[in-house]
Amino acid sequence: MSQIVSYQPTCDLKAIKARANMYAQLRQFFAEREVLEVETPILSQAGVTDVHLASIQAQRHVMGKLGTHYLQTSPEFAMKRLLASGSGPIYQICKVFRDDEHGRKHNSEFSMLEWYRPGFSLKDLMFEVTDLLNVTLKARFGEIRPTVLSYKHAFMDRLDLNPLQATLQQLKDCCRRVGLNLDLGDDRLGYIDLLFSHMVEPSLGFDTAVFLTDFPPELASLAKTRIDEDGELVAARFELYIEGLELANAYDELVDAKVLRSRFEADNAERAALGLHVMPIDEYLLAALPQMPECSGIALGLDRLLMIATNQMKLEKVITFPAEIS
Repeated sequence: MSQIVSYQPTCDLKAIKARANMYAQLRQFFAEREVLEVETPILSQAGVTDVHLASIQAQRHVMGKLGTHYLQTSPEFAMKRLLASGSGPIYQICKVFRDDEHGRKHNSEFSMLEWYRPGFSLKDLMFEVTDLLNVTLKARFGEIRPTVLSYKHAFMDRLDLNPLQATLQQLKDCCRRVGLNLDLGDDRLGYIDLLFSHMVEPSLGFDTAVFLTDFPPELASLAKTRIDEDGELVAARFELYIEGLELANAYDELVDAKVLRSRFEADNAERAALGLHVMPIDEYLLAALPQMPECSGIALGLDRLLMIATNQMKLEKVITFPAEIS
């Protein structure tokens, strides 16, 4: 006897039409600013080394040779190769993949908007993101005027603790004080992330959108670092939050190949220590970086943006077929 299954999407036709309308708005937005739409491969011989991201592997033959390739967690590496080749400002709407990320705000396959602006500072990019929000979210919120808040001050406002200076013991004590009783050993950054994700992030962006800036330097990833107004080293990046939901992640892009290689190698050393798969490093990206212009870039989750635009609480209400039924 065959199993009875539902073939229908988890979202309704209204959400499908809202997505189509949003994509049209985005394409018009970038066309008016002469930002070129591009397309890059979703499979690569190299993958992201970030310890907190799990790439999905695929086997395929290239010129008759079988190899392991990786579905992109972001189109970043390939788009930076285009920037280094003289593309000028570019954007892409694409599918990205992160293994075993499922839940109210997550699906292992999701839609991303990523764009790069040569010559833009992070402040310039914030202005452009604000313009984009006032196109895509105007019907729900009217005019949006985001505030800017540093990661450090968000932490201090909520927990009275400076994450840039806090000792491991202070972080553990803070976790116990707020009822987060997980034992993460000596993982200082793990405790910072635990406190941020449970105590700080859910409170962001309810009065208006928030640009959260100046992250701990250990979270620089592919961003530059800088000295903040208090003389502390921070990562030159921001994230966008609305109603406690992270929508976007932006970097003042690192263009020093030697520094980036050292970060990739440090990531892989940590992966090996944790028993995780060591990722091949993207040598094409490292070869391109010396030719890449100074720029700011941003990745924005389109499914989450659509959640906000349509006032939905679950990702499944704005995508057709989540991983569990696809």
